Amino acid sequence: MSYKGKYTIKNKEKYAGDYTKVVYRSLWERQTFKWCDNNPNVRYWNSEEIVIPYKFQVDKKVHRYFTDLFIEMKDGKRFLIEIKPKKETVPPKKGKRKTKRYAQEAYTFIKNQDKWEAANQYAEHKGWKFQVWTEDTLKGLGIKLLKS
Repeated sequence: MSYKGKYTIKNKEKYAGDYTKVVYRSLWERQTFKWCDNNPNVRYWNSEEIVIPYKFQVDKKVHRYFTDLFIEMKDGKRFLIEIKPKKETVPPKKGKRKTKRYAQEAYTFIKNQDKWEAANQYAEHKGWKFQVWTEDTLKGLGIKLLKS
């Protein structure tokens, strides 16, 4: 099974965007798309259709952040969702000496924090919620996590 691929929408009326171009970039995303597609409490959803500008503090430039998911529930609540492993939501552990791996993890963490701050502000402005869903969140929602 591939980590990346094209997702085929089952309930096209629930997808708010171009349902022919839905791409998953992880098995967790794929499983979450299935959950959205089949969940009777989800009114609409889409993936990577909302683009949020953010300033990356490392290069001081403005970049574009494509959020993993937008979900509107039947009760009217709206969410911007990022799907990430829990380990990427906390600062990397610093070893006795700095390594390339630590530097890359720190770079990624800073970039994610900048994206998520912008997404949170965007969501608040719209009256939505921004959330980062980790493996714990997915399991709690009953989304089956696949192993490769």
